[in-house]
Amino acid sequence: MRFTEHELTAAVTGVAKTVMATQDKDVRKGRRDIDEAWNSLSRYERYQLMSGLGDQVLPVLISLPDVEVEAGTRPTFTDEQIVAAVEERLGDERGIRRKALVKARTALVQVALSFVPPRADPDALTVPDHL
Repeated sequence: MRFTEHELTAAVTGVAKTVMATQDKDVRKGRRDIDEAWNSLSRYERYQLMSGLGDQVLPVLISLPDVEVEAGTRPTFTDEQIVAAVEERLGDERGIRRKALVKARTALVQVALSFVPPRADPDALTVPDHL
């Protein structure tokens, strides 16, 4: 699948915020907003979180099959397509560890896809006259 840089950034940021929300007790209990918790992290802490998750999610997103995406919609993939892309990128893991990794990474990729913004209409792009 050919994602834009903006779409991939939104996907990884969404996954990072979701993972952070599951680990932050105040966010889980509703005492603090996820965006407030995200903004309280330093740039380096955000980078570390996004880097680790990006290493797991980005190769799978890139290896998803090409699909036609209409303007104003998000790309959609079947569970089988996502699992196949995850398994293709796993490597030599075997047994129960492999099963756990497949389930976890599949869930991460599904979360990432939910944060991909709808595709813009290329015909609606306007160029200012001064350019």
